[in-house]
Amino acid sequence: MGALLVIGDVVTDVVARHRAPVVAGADAAAEIAVRPGGSGANTACWAAHLGADTRLLARAGQDSGAWHAAELRACGARPYLRLDPARRTAVVIAMVDATGERSMLTDRGAGGRIGPDDWDESLLDGVAHLHLSGYTMFAGPGLELARLALRAAARRGARISVDPASAGFLAGFGPARFLRETAAASIIVPNEDEARVLTGRDGAEAAAAELSARYGTAVVKLGARGAILARDGRVRDHAPAAAARVVDSTGAGDAFAAGFLTTLLAGGSARSALAAGCLAGAAAVTRLGGRPPVTAVFSGDGSS
Repeated sequence: MGALLVIGDVVTDVVARHRAPVVAGADAAAEIAVRPGGSGANTACWAAHLGADTRLLARAGQDSGAWHAAELRACGARPYLRLDPARRTAVVIAMVDATGERSMLTDRGAGGRIGPDDWDESLLDGVAHLHLSGYTMFAGPGLELARLALRAAARRGARISVDPASAGFLAGFGPARFLRETAAASIIVPNEDEARVLTGRDGAEAAAAELSARYGTAVVKLGARGAILARDGRVRDHAPAAAARVVDSTGAGDAFAAGFLTTLLAGGSARSALAAGCLAGAAAVTRLGGRPPVTAVFSGDGSS
């Protein structure tokens, strides 16, 4: 099968797992860990962990770019990290409560500066599928990069998928604008909130059907309720979530996307891809942070 190219973000995650509610002006005991993260990087790592030949294009700071590249290689992904001399790597503070649900504070740092100068069409050599994280599009230079990459992938006949990434950023960017800019994609992988923002529909099934009429395939992630698959304007399948002991929901949606896409890359059906996505998402929530266990080391280095 061909390779998967992910365009997205690398992030330094500061994960604070707390059992008692956080109260303004008071201390709360927490288990705090620093982990490599980022939606795009997490998807790339899970895809590599699941057997796909995976590349990641992202922008990091000089402060921790080498560490992030090493962590990506350790997952089996090939990092193409552009190092920003002026800004540090993006940082997210993720506060995870006793149920595993998270709240996040985000500083996009170097990730917010990724742009067309970071693009090289040779990244698409041997690539059968381009997956674009919506975070890339929420700043002007990243939007220009997305346009370049989408045009190049479409010209080469690569399949294209997009993850809207954030309901809040999506609302600020503009749903109609997002739909227009990502029209080259044939697969969209939103969560339920993002699907509602994009369509204005209250129900996940109605939102999935409407999005699939635009893109061809829409897969709406429902968290503990599994996921919905719609194609060509109709809901075709629903997969229940796999049973799991939830430790941290960070990265579950990224793992889901990786499971879905790697199964399609391997020639699997949309139904089997949906189930694989749910299994990968369930595996992700059992771990602190958004990455899979390290099982492979890739020797290549695409950081620059």
